Amino acid sequence: MQLKIDLHVHTIYSHDALITPKDLIFYAKKRGLDGVAITDHDRIDGALKIAKETDFLIVPGIEISSLNGHIIGLNVEELVPAKLSVDETLDRIHEAGGIAIACHPITFFKESLKGHISPRFDAIEVINASAFPFDYSVRRSEGIASGLGIVRVAGSDAHYGPEIGYAYTLVNAESRVDEVVNAIRKGLCSPHGRAIPLTMRLKKELLLLKRKFG
Repeated sequence: MQLKIDLHVHTIYSHDALITPKDLIFYAKKRGLDGVAITDHDRIDGALKIAKETDFLIVPGIEISSLNGHIIGLNVEELVPAKLSVDETLDRIHEAGGIAIACHPITFFKESLKGHISPRFDAIEVINASAFPFDYSVRRSEGIASGLGIVRVAGSDAHYGPEIGYAYTLVNAESRVDEVVNAIRKGLCSPHGRAIPLTMRLKKELLLLKRKFG
């Protein structure tokens, strides 16, 4: 079975996101996804709560603010602390039974790992639909993945419902979290996607400002 999964989505449990649980499922289905990974900033509680409340495939995850850039941990059910070194963060993810993804490794306006990526990572997010500049980010990320021989994945990095699914990973697995994670670990997946349109990004920023000051 081939599953279409957005491996990088933020919800209202992230300080900078607008996606409610209802929005998450609605837009994921609208975009033809079979599942999503919820990767809120330095929080796991929202992902675990939403996963229990729906039959839709939710991969619990977290985007961790390490000392040297952001790292996604998938299939973790316990909080991995922020502000640890990259190696310490990877240790915590792996000890929790998860996989570690170098998200948006080369891009502007995000906490990217840049030169702190090693073969210890299970995958590299070579396509991030929110990355700027998009083509540059994809090209450089592909180069890093190729040079290190690391599995390639993709995610939208959505913070606003309509952004979900602009990038996704096709995973050859059954529709269970453990099967999806094991397939990614083995490289039985491929990244796909395109940049989120500028007009959609601007609308998201306006809505965030409205929420903050309204």
